[in-house]
Amino acid sequence: MDLKKDKNAILLAIVCIILGMVLMSLIMVLVNSSHKEIIYTDKAPKPIGPYSQGVAVNDYVYTSGQIGIDPQTGVLRDTIGDQTHQVMKNLREILEVSGLNFDDVVNTHIYLTNISDFPTVNEIYSGYMGNATPSRSTVGVASLPKGALVEIEMIAEKK
Repeated sequence: MDLKKDKNAILLAIVCIILGMVLMSLIMVLVNSSHKEIIYTDKAPKPIGPYSQGVAVNDYVYTSGQIGIDPQTGVLRDTIGDQTHQVMKNLREILEVSGLNFDDVVNTHIYLTNISDFPTVNEIYSGYMGNATPSRSTVGVASLPKGALVEIEMIAEKK
């Protein structure tokens, strides 16, 4: 038994294991690295603060909450029905610029300043969503930006 050869073989094995672990770590970082893309379209209202209309990260698109502002005039629509229609049009445009549509939505959050508007919003929302049935939360809130009555945000998956 040659102790010097055995020590060298053990040392070489340890070095190979460590190098293998380092290489695997680098591969995992490259495979799991996030790709973030800012989404913007002139067909939806310009952000009214320091945020994006949407962000794509890997296989998902996260829209910012949209309120019923007409992107052409910059004016907030008047009624809950008109605001909801405008919100859904704005969201559709943000999704479309990402190559997506309402069928790709996996989660929706709806914020209402008057929870009794739920049936009206729900009916309009359903008309745009069709057969798509993402998970969804609807929450009553004290107020929304610009005095809006409804705000909706979505998460969609790229397939």
